[in-house]
Amino acid sequence: MDMVVLAVGRLRPHYRAACDEYRRRIERYSPIRELSIKEASRAPTRLAQLAQEGQALRKKLPAESTLVALSRQGDAWSSRELARRLGRWQERGTPLVFLIGGSIGLAPDLLEAAHHRWSLGALTLPHELARVIVYEQVYRGWTILGGEQYHKGG
Repeated sequence: MDMVVLAVGRLRPHYRAACDEYRRRIERYSPIRELSIKEASRAPTRLAQLAQEGQALRKKLPAESTLVALSRQGDAWSSRELARRLGRWQERGTPLVFLIGGSIGLAPDLLEAAHHRWSLGALTLPHELARVIVYEQVYRGWTILGGEQYHKGG
């Protein structure tokens, strides 16, 4: 299964290092790549910013992919639930895209188009930290599926 993290914005070095570490670990289980677009911070309004970013993100979406949008309005999954989903998505064999918005989120039409909406919880997180958490949880999910000792949760 081809996995993609498609995100808005660049990461500062300490976030980049954390993402790269988890991405390297994930590669043992499945290919994963990261694509990003520039944050449209110079847009005249928040709505215009979301529209510009949404358009740029749509251009980078792989065809026929399963789209998982990160959203506070999404469903909160346990690590074990994410692992089960990873297993099902792997069986399908279609590209899997984790879509992470910038500092003001994702365009409403992208959220609507997503096959799944995943919430990391009710907390407001910096989008850079959310990206690290996505990578870590995907890695954790693969270790759960592999019966490895990384996951200590119930």
